[in-house]
Amino acid sequence: MTEPVSDEELREIERRAGAATPGPWYVRFLDDDAAANLVGVSVVPDTGRGERWPTWDDSEMVAATLVQFPRPYVAGPDDRWDENAAFIAHARSDVPRLLAEIRRLRALLEGAHRDDGRSS
Repeated sequence: MTEPVSDEELREIERRAGAATPGPWYVRFLDDDAAANLVGVSVVPDTGRGERWPTWDDSEMVAATLVQFPRPYVAGPDDRWDENAAFIAHARSDVPRLLAEIRRLRALLEGAHRDDGRSS
């Protein structure tokens, strides 16, 4: 069984999330002569057009999970670049939401414990 997440750990997770580039984040499927088949995470939604450099703005990119030319040099250990990009992109909104839910549930539990103590 895993140890409960401490309040300090929650604050650290929240600090990291707060320090990251603001969201939402999106998966982008891009292309260019120097990085063919680029799969990345961006602050701008994918257009479905597989833009080629320089028609996309690199300042919109947060991360890349696949960059290859002439061979894959950012690809991950198991070719799950689309899945990894989706996970990273969704983490930007999922992590703050999960933190809020943990805090909400802890407050409910704390309230229930206080109520139990009053009825004794």
